[in-house]
Amino acid sequence: MDIKEEIKEFLRTFRVKLIGFGRVPDIEQLEIDVKLPSVISFGFRVSSSVLATIKDHPTLLYKHHYKTINWLLDQTSYRLAQFIEDKGSIAIAIPASQLVNWESHKGHISHKALAKAAGLGHIGRSGLLINREYGAQIRYSSVLTDIEFEPADTDNSECGACQKCINACPGHAISIEGVDWEKCYQKLNEFGSIRGIGQHICGICVRVCDGRD
Repeated sequence: MDIKEEIKEFLRTFRVKLIGFGRVPDIEQLEIDVKLPSVISFGFRVSSSVLATIKDHPTLLYKHHYKTINWLLDQTSYRLAQFIEDKGSIAIAIPASQLVNWESHKGHISHKALAKAAGLGHIGRSGLLINREYGAQIRYSSVLTDIEFEPADTDNSECGACQKCINACPGHAISIEGVDWEKCYQKLNEFGSIRGIGQHICGICVRVCDGRD
């Protein structure tokens, strides 16, 4: 069994939905001193039943679900990194949702860009990674490694005529051209002030993008 199949078999024991392998693209990396060539990208599906509870703002149920998925992603990426290191290779598990630059709302490296490089989808108008089967309803994590993987066949498709996220966005931040991040963050700040929410989450564009169109 080659290393890719070993990794897939390992991740499937944690009920991981999507798994991809690829080369790390030339993108910004924060607080990562070693440049590793390859990435393993994987994701858990966000519950459609929980997403259905979101109408015009994030719910407490969605917040808890969001945090639980991030915890699962971090636990799984940590275990995967240990699995790879036990085989003598280098592996760095990237936190699922840890801001490093608060002004630009950036983490250590973009999980979406890494997932795209691993062949798991394309970046849609909403700025989210759009998978052919699940739409935007997957949260991703990444493990960087020195194992040499071939570049993946990347998904260069587009959103086409679909405008679900444009029509649903409560901050009017999404257009045919893409995302107005200032408007997006303004709405996230508003949602973060809702009692019990306390963080920058929304979920509305995720809810409407289910991969069926």
